[in-house]
Amino acid sequence: MIIFGAGGDLTKRLLVPALYNLATTHLLPERFALIGVDLADVTVDAWRDSLHKMMESFVGKVGSESKIDKVDDDIWGRLTRNISYVRGDLIDAGLYETLKSHLGGLEKDTGGNCLFYLAVADRFFGPVVTHVGKAGLFDEQLDHDGKPTRWRRVVIEKPFGHDEASARELNQAILRCAAEHQIFRIDHFLGKETVQNIMALRFANGMFEPLWNRDRIDHVQITVAETVGVETRGRFYEKTGALRDMVPNHVFQLLAMVAMEPPAGFDAQAVRNRKTDVFSALHTVDPKDVVRGQYGAGPDGAVAYRDERDVDPASSTETYVAMRLSIDNWRWAGVPFYLRTGKHMSHRFSEIAIRFKPAPYAPFEDTNVAALPPNWLLLDIQPDEGIALQFEVKRPGAVVDLAAVRMAFRYDDWFAREPNIGYETLIYDVMTGDQTLFNRADMVEETWRVVQPVLDAWSRNEAEGFPNYASGSDGPEAANALLERDGRAWRPVGPSKGR
Repeated sequence: MIIFGAGGDLTKRLLVPALYNLATTHLLPERFALIGVDLADVTVDAWRDSLHKMMESFVGKVGSESKIDKVDDDIWGRLTRNISYVRGDLIDAGLYETLKSHLGGLEKDTGGNCLFYLAVADRFFGPVVTHVGKAGLFDEQLDHDGKPTRWRRVVIEKPFGHDEASARELNQAILRCAAEHQIFRIDHFLGKETVQNIMALRFANGMFEPLWNRDRIDHVQITVAETVGVETRGRFYEKTGALRDMVPNHVFQLLAMVAMEPPAGFDAQAVRNRKTDVFSALHTVDPKDVVRGQYGAGPDGAVAYRDERDVDPASSTETYVAMRLSIDNWRWAGVPFYLRTGKHMSHRFSEIAIRFKPAPYAPFEDTNVAALPPNWLLLDIQPDEGIALQFEVKRPGAVVDLAAVRMAFRYDDWFAREPNIGYETLIYDVMTGDQTLFNRADMVEETWRVVQPVLDAWSRNEAEGFPNYASGSDGPEAANALLERDGRAWRPVGPSKGR
């Protein structure tokens, strides 16, 4: 596994902990070699020590995604026993010749399979893949059936482009150097158990399929809320914003899981074809159906976005976005999908909430049916992974009166927790060649196509009234109006047993 950007935050905070967890669960290949590539002039021992120091910093840390009690010396030794470091400039062709020679020396020990991981700024995606291709490092050895006996694969992080045109351009550049089966456009959100469980919930349980359509579902709400601000990523965020950072990738993937038709099988091609059908059927978003926001100051000393480091004091970059989407197909005609994501909100919370249409309440004359909460199916993704169903029962007593109750399933109640930060499943899938949870070129381009009119409109018009929501709140008031005009309302952000 060759990590470009070996000294970066992504490598230290997410990739190496994920590899450690794979080693813990014995899913790492026996003859595994880790190669770091970066510009910094450090020794392999110094790089290894910096990775170990970061792992040690996660021990017992409540807010850490790693959730480890200690760094096991034996596991760490297995992970790093064949570790090396190659120094060089990512845009220098000489680096890749050096890397090619280095890989040749390891081929006997590892079998020659190579996983190239681009943990670098997105401006390097095209150049790195181009140089790897020119150096012949994507060349695979094939058997008589055309299947690789020695594979070469590349993992590309988000953002994959900044708009529709740049995504197409990047796809073209990468596909000139590598075949689609070698390219893994990663979205770590899809490594979370509950996200993957959406397909199991839908397609392994006969009770849900008759309800999963426009006849029974009123609307769908998808929320991905964060309590953190931009922290040290101000320079990146100024160029990106909440829409580019979250919607065409994370949030649209959740939407696709909910909205896709049943695949013929669970192989990569079948699942990705059905997801692509959803993206193709999504109406291009009208800017009038989108709300943007930017956080201001809040309690506990929370500073406004414009006061963050490396942020323009008059910035119009959005830290919150909400939108109304519609899908032009038989299953979802007339069913709105409402999406929202933002920083510095009241809770760290991700949820897919499916609201069902009400039943006829005519027989229940002693119940104030207008006050009854609706029926919801709730898919909680973080922080507590699980599924809940809210429905009506008879309240105890002589009168037939209805009350809303809730049944809830939590992963922690049924299954032992495994160390997982979301990347383990995806890295393992790359190693086994399973592309089911990864984006294909046409999927990426369709998602950018959906939001392109909004990006164009925002590029022409500066945002007015920023900041328009306080840190620690549920977002700007205009987002509430987006649903109110349809006679609906957002669910509160954050877990609550009574909702």
